[in-house]
Amino acid sequence: MQTLNYEHLRNAMSRRYFFGQSAAGIGTAALASCLNPKLFANNAPAGSAAATEAVLHHAPKAKRVIWLFMADGPSQIDLFDYKPKLAEYFDKDLPESVRNGQRITTMTSGQARFPVAPSMFKFAQHGQHGAWVSELMPHMASVVDDIAIVKSVHTDAINHDPAITFIQTGSEIPGRPSLGAWLSYGIGSPNQDLPAYVVLISRIANGSMTQALFSRLWGSGFLPTKHQGVSLRSSGDPVLYLSNPPGVDPTARRQMLDGLAELNQQRLIETGDPEIAARIAQYEMAFRMQTSVPDLVDMTQEPKSVLDLYGEEVTQPGSFAYNCLMARRLAERGVRFTQVFLRGWDHHGNLPGSIRQLVKACDQPCAGLITDLKQRGLLEDTVVVWGGEFGRTVYSQGTLTKENYGRDHHPRNFTMWMAGGGIKPGIVHGETDDFSYNVIDKPVHVHDLNATLLHLLGLNHEQLTYRFQGRDFRLTDVHGKVVSDLIS
Repeated sequence: MQTLNYEHLRNAMSRRYFFGQSAAGIGTAALASCLNPKLFANNAPAGSAAATEAVLHHAPKAKRVIWLFMADGPSQIDLFDYKPKLAEYFDKDLPESVRNGQRITTMTSGQARFPVAPSMFKFAQHGQHGAWVSELMPHMASVVDDIAIVKSVHTDAINHDPAITFIQTGSEIPGRPSLGAWLSYGIGSPNQDLPAYVVLISRIANGSMTQALFSRLWGSGFLPTKHQGVSLRSSGDPVLYLSNPPGVDPTARRQMLDGLAELNQQRLIETGDPEIAARIAQYEMAFRMQTSVPDLVDMTQEPKSVLDLYGEEVTQPGSFAYNCLMARRLAERGVRFTQVFLRGWDHHGNLPGSIRQLVKACDQPCAGLITDLKQRGLLEDTVVVWGGEFGRTVYSQGTLTKENYGRDHHPRNFTMWMAGGGIKPGIVHGETDDFSYNVIDKPVHVHDLNATLLHLLGLNHEQLTYRFQGRDFRLTDVHGKVVSDLIS
């Protein structure tokens, strides 16, 4: 005689049991979307009819983004924001009418005075429209007609961690998804053998002072974890555990993953937890990457003419030059968002000596990337962005001399440049006052910058949302506008 399972019967009459079992259908759908993205428009390849009709809010001008992130805040005054009138203010106090009581960091707030430090570097005009570029960036000066220099970017944060978190995620508070994660969530990736979002961290230039980089900066926040960035290493396996261990061949690995997928699928059906579906998808991606990543990092087929574009360090894994070439290789394979970090721009002291080291590592690879993408026809649908989390002050931190000075953090204005993917080439957007301290024309807030990037990829920043903890979140929080003057 069969014994009744009264516990099961009681559960069957409960609300929790009902919704738990109902969620299994959602979980199965989530699993299907991970294993066969073409079944769901949200993961359809960009440019396909499904993606255009169901996901994209308007016709895109770009398919992908390469963000060259100059972490720690490069000095706009010494690179792109030419201020000739500062020469007459050398070692004079910054007028209070310029600062107007604006906050400064604790690193300089205790100084008895704020002596103006003009850039010691020469500037010259380049290109058809005579854009001013520092002598420190001769290679970028040669491609100035291909880029848009944006001199009026400003941010809310004044210290490194909140500032870099803000520009990456739209919030100074950690925990939100980064731009690359939003793009992966919004339009997926046309390449199913590589992640939609890849991060490359360049080695630090000799003698550079830098801040830490945290993996949450390319995290998915409250979005499913499959949208987080994947950081490729410069030594050993590009991704940890990419190679099979001794005694495990591809056939055995495939059998193991199939068995693991069956177990995870059973658990997914029981709980409806979409993170289990994401985990299954990540295992499958890792398996495919065992073939795709070795091909990605094999530079032996690159001709010398291409290597020469990026400079002497291009063959050194982990160098910024190597990572810029890697970014191009990722772009031609359809990776949606690639972010290349170069740290060391935190020049509170000894700026002239330190910045020379950074531009030596940075200048030629940046220009080489622009030229390489252009030659291959990739620049027209690839947005390239260059810049850090904020700028530097016009006044000196510490002792000022004709040959040496330092600069503190400055969120009120800083310079970035953009190229390709629908960006107007050869323009200078925005203007700052004679002290490079305040924006006086065409301000571009960080939210405006991110809204513009999303717009170029066919997304309305106000409509790309995700409901979490009872509210709809978006990358640009509650404001931000597309900077139409930057779009061709």
